[in-house]
Amino acid sequence: MATSISRCCFSTSSGSALTHYPVVDKAHVTPSLKAPKFPQKPINTPCLREFCKQGNLKDAFRSLSNLFTNHNVFPIRPDEASALVLDLCATKKALSQGKQVHAHLIKSFDLYESSFLETKLLFMYGKCGSVLDAEQLFDKISQRTIFTWNAMLGAYVSNGEPLRVLETYSRMRVLGISVDAFTFPCVIKACAMLKDLDCGAKIHGLVLKCGYDSTDFIVNSLVAMYAKCYDFRKARQLFDRMGEKEDVVLWNSIISAYSASGQCLEALGLFREMQRVGLVTNAYTFVAALQACEDSSFETLGMDIHAATVKSGQNLQVYVANALIAMYARCGKMTEAAGVLYQLENKDSVSWNSMLTGFVQNDLYCKAMQFFRELQGAGQKPDQVCTVNAVSASGRLGNLLNGKELHAYAIKQGFVSDLQIGNTLMDMYAKCCCVDYMGRVFYQMTAKDFISWTTIIAGYAQNNCHLKALELFRTVQLEGLDADVMIIGSALMACSGLKCMSQTKEIHGYIIRKGLSDLVILNAIVDVYGKCGNIDYSRNVFESIESKDVVSWTSMISSYVHNGLANEALELFYLMNEANVESDSITLVSALSAASSLSILKKGKELNGFIIRKGFNLEGSVASSLVDMYARCGALDIANKVFNCVQTKDLILWTSMINANGLHGRGKVAIDLFYKMEAESFAPDHITFLALLYACSHSGLINEGKKFLEIMRCDYQLEPWPEHYACLVDLLGRANRLEEAYQFVRSIQIEPTAEVWCALLGACQVHSNKELGEIVAKKLLELDPGNPGNYVLISNVFAASRKWKDVEQVRMRMRGSGLKKTPGSSWIEIGNKIHSFIARDKSHSESDEIYKKLAEITEKLEREGGYVAQTQFVLHNVEEEEKVQMLYGHSERLAIAYGVLKSTEGSLIRITKNLRVCVDCHTFCKLVSRLFGRELVVRDANRFHHFEAGVCSCGDYW
Repeated sequence: MATSISRCCFSTSSGSALTHYPVVDKAHVTPSLKAPKFPQKPINTPCLREFCKQGNLKDAFRSLSNLFTNHNVFPIRPDEASALVLDLCATKKALSQGKQVHAHLIKSFDLYESSFLETKLLFMYGKCGSVLDAEQLFDKISQRTIFTWNAMLGAYVSNGEPLRVLETYSRMRVLGISVDAFTFPCVIKACAMLKDLDCGAKIHGLVLKCGYDSTDFIVNSLVAMYAKCYDFRKARQLFDRMGEKEDVVLWNSIISAYSASGQCLEALGLFREMQRVGLVTNAYTFVAALQACEDSSFETLGMDIHAATVKSGQNLQVYVANALIAMYARCGKMTEAAGVLYQLENKDSVSWNSMLTGFVQNDLYCKAMQFFRELQGAGQKPDQVCTVNAVSASGRLGNLLNGKELHAYAIKQGFVSDLQIGNTLMDMYAKCCCVDYMGRVFYQMTAKDFISWTTIIAGYAQNNCHLKALELFRTVQLEGLDADVMIIGSALMACSGLKCMSQTKEIHGYIIRKGLSDLVILNAIVDVYGKCGNIDYSRNVFESIESKDVVSWTSMISSYVHNGLANEALELFYLMNEANVESDSITLVSALSAASSLSILKKGKELNGFIIRKGFNLEGSVASSLVDMYARCGALDIANKVFNCVQTKDLILWTSMINANGLHGRGKVAIDLFYKMEAESFAPDHITFLALLYACSHSGLINEGKKFLEIMRCDYQLEPWPEHYACLVDLLGRANRLEEAYQFVRSIQIEPTAEVWCALLGACQVHSNKELGEIVAKKLLELDPGNPGNYVLISNVFAASRKWKDVEQVRMRMRGSGLKKTPGSSWIEIGNKIHSFIARDKSHSESDEIYKKLAEITEKLEREGGYVAQTQFVLHNVEEEEKVQMLYGHSERLAIAYGVLKSTEGSLIRITKNLRVCVDCHTFCKLVSRLFGRELVVRDANRFHHFEAGVCSCGDYW
């Protein structure tokens, strides 16, 4: 990087000063090392050396203290004794004891006459992580040697301050300090840390000029530097130029560099070559090679390396064991990872954390929390890494209580200021649907990075706080941050939730301006435009994608389904297969949904065959979608067979089967399924109870419906949604218990929504309760003036009361709002083609034959079945004759007539209608089934009607 290059001075003359650097006010010479003026006569007390050799800091420190106390007797030279203890303090990172030695030296001897001890102190402070103490000592040293400078460079490198290394090196060059071989590794490592290839290459040039290009440890540093700067060609050239290559450190450097950069095959190839030439490996070699085994494809090689560590005869060192645990975890072999961990006697925090990380990375969240408790039981105090993993596992499990406990622990330990802890806590609260706590964590963070903003916006979007997500998205832009794909994806999710077309267009424009239109983003835009109801924009973006993947096709298919264009969705699905794009389970779910909405059994069976041929497992969303498709296509028996074939049933599948039976008016069967589901230890959710109440509503099971609403509240602590209340109102309304339904609506604790009032108004119309209907109609218009269905329902209530002026006012208000009534339509599949009809439709190519057949059918029903048109259900201010003609032209009758005309005698006829079947058409269907010997399966907007021998499965209750 340019900034670091400018800090380096590479000429060998002292005149190459950095003009911007302050002048140093002390003399800087390079004297020879002086021995301090201490008594020279040692006595025979070898304890201190032995203590240091054993790593026994406590006894070594006590021995040194005794030496300082006893001024007349020196078992070993004091400078040598102090140096030994300082080296041990550095190894043990014992800063407190190192400072005490420093204090003893200042008090007892003329420390500043010993460059040797000054250098040892600098080294100790650097290794103990106390750069400030090292700098303060360095500034007090009047006569700095090259060893002093090198020690200061080493302190900066050890503590991750590469810029300070280059600044200090520049000072050395300015002051004319002659560098030695030990200066270069520190400076080269600083270039590697900064990934400053230009600066590193210039240092390499100086190495050549100074004649150190054959020095092993310098070449090792250069190899590592080039590799970390991604110049592997140069790194390999240096490696290959070495003659015998007998230095294991050189091999370790290149293997480690390849591993760190993800070039695993090259790293493992060198490891194999190292073994082949018979070079003795060490622990660092094994660690570097194990790091190259990055996933399960390297499992066998990883196990071979494990075997090599055993054969080497070396004791299993903790960092080798940690690398083994991490390797097995990456390969998904947690049992083997545990085997290594439990064989390790001296486990450190990395050992425990590697194991815990492995459980989380392999989605074994329950085991992760069990292991977290185990490590606590073993006396291990969770550190920040451990806490991050435990919080992450809690979030994935949706365990809010555990998450809060860990949050409290993080506060107590002072971890909350850590950026990763804060980000992980936000993610956990988001996954536990606790947005208040998520927001508090975010706003209490003193420092935020890009991940923080991404996490909070995604958290709000995923928890339906769409406005808050978009507000923060705007804040990101105001903060001058460039939104990435993740943030934009979350913002688009919020637009989708709000169905906000204008905001979606703004974000689309931002994406184009910033050049962020990659495949992931374009797929998301296709999906969002579809969910916002603008299918043309969605199609345009889809067609603009040059290299469409499965997500592109699925997004467009889903958009068609969402906008009621099921035919187009199925056509696109077939085009996708012709384009040789492999479907995934999400694509199939969308295609099945299209077949369901059309109620086309033949297409549904084709999709089922496709699923079998492609080898998809009958489980999860595919299984539940198949059950739903067969149920909505009127084949409840096949839906039941699919349900019984599924080996591992989940809650969604049980709910789908309960809903399927409700759709076909089999309420008691749905209730039996619910009890079986409970016996299988599945806890129902809001959707399950909604399906159950729907089943009760369409089977007239009033007491059962009331009971299940109570069970929902009391046994499962689920607060009912407005949809649950609407189901119960519908149930009471269908039974003509309108006053009870009205009182129930007034008694519910939440404010009744338009959906609840709409259910009551529908019942008022069916049972001709004009007075209550008018009360409810006014309430409904106040709550939901933008729903055309509500205007139609209200208009019908007024029409039933012959209040034609009120009818006209409602219709004028509807037109003034730009709303249109959804026309009634019916369709039937004949000859692998869907034929659609609307009321009094004459657009069909065989229209004359259809109307002729319909007249024949009607005449037979009148003659043999006593059919008389029930004109009271025609809610229009027209003459009686016209009312009759209006009934005769209903879309389902045209579809039935076409079915009778084109199908073989006695075969089943399947009809789908987008609105509720009227009473007169319901009678018509019953008579057709009896007089023509045909079974009719009619799916209307509410449920299925199976007509056979003059009887309907709904029991005239729909």
